[in-house]
Amino acid sequence: MRRPSPTTLPMALILGFTAAGAMNPAPVSAQTPSSSERVISLGGSVTEVLFALGAGSMVIARDGSSLYPAEVESLPNVGYRNGISAEGILALRPTLILTTRDYAPPVVLQQLRGAGVSVVEVSPDASIEGARERISEVAAAVGRTSEGEVLLARLDEDLSHLRRDVEAHPLPDHGTLILYLRGTQSTFVCGPDSAPGVMLALAGARNAAPDLRGCAPMTAESVARSRADILLVYTLGLDSVGGVEGLLTLPGIAQTPAGRTGRVVVMDDLYLGSFGPRSGRAARDLRSALAEGTGVSWVEGP
Repeated sequence: MRRPSPTTLPMALILGFTAAGAMNPAPVSAQTPSSSERVISLGGSVTEVLFALGAGSMVIARDGSSLYPAEVESLPNVGYRNGISAEGILALRPTLILTTRDYAPPVVLQQLRGAGVSVVEVSPDASIEGARERISEVAAAVGRTSEGEVLLARLDEDLSHLRRDVEAHPLPDHGTLILYLRGTQSTFVCGPDSAPGVMLALAGARNAAPDLRGCAPMTAESVARSRADILLVYTLGLDSVGGVEGLLTLPGIAQTPAGRTGRVVVMDDLYLGSFGPRSGRAARDLRSALAEGTGVSWVEGP
């Protein structure tokens, strides 16, 4: 697979966007949208759903984690998580804010509601069920329920193909170690309940850190103890440590089978960690890369 153009998924989303979900209030319902709706999307997974629904023309601004599809990068960026302010958003005169329930500061959302802006908060869960909920909730908020049903049908079709493949053609029992890297001084290993861990399980592969919850700082001892056969990294994470050559020099990597053979799978940040309409296809593409067997495999999103 060819090397993709990188997009990034920030660490807070990797750690906080979990399979277990969060104890949050029910989403706030929006009014029936009009053709002149001015939407600001906060959260990469929400933005992806909006554009997949064909509602991209409604979006007037996005947050710093919204990098897919490529055309969103031309939109105004209102900031990232705690850096988002009500003043900056209100200056753009939105009529609707769409976000996940764990993303924007509650005080900011309260200020926006107080200013008369509709705010809809959708499921934050990093799971297929969470992806389904997000698609349905976002579709309802912008009046695209029929388009949402089409996306759900496509997701189910991808997952059906994936399940048949997993059952009929099990992957070799190779342990895959998921690394989140942002420079050599900010390195983490991610367990089964992290967003990439859930995607790895969907692909039918074994996590080499099965007892780890979330993501934890990477140590030479823990990496060597994992006996990982494959290293799974994000595209920009690999770039941040100097590419494959730099990756293989990180503490403990050389003591693993993956380090000795140079077996690495590199996946676009949002494709791997942002659950949405592409998740079934992403798991299938990850599975294909894991099955390649040797060298470095690159996984890009459609």
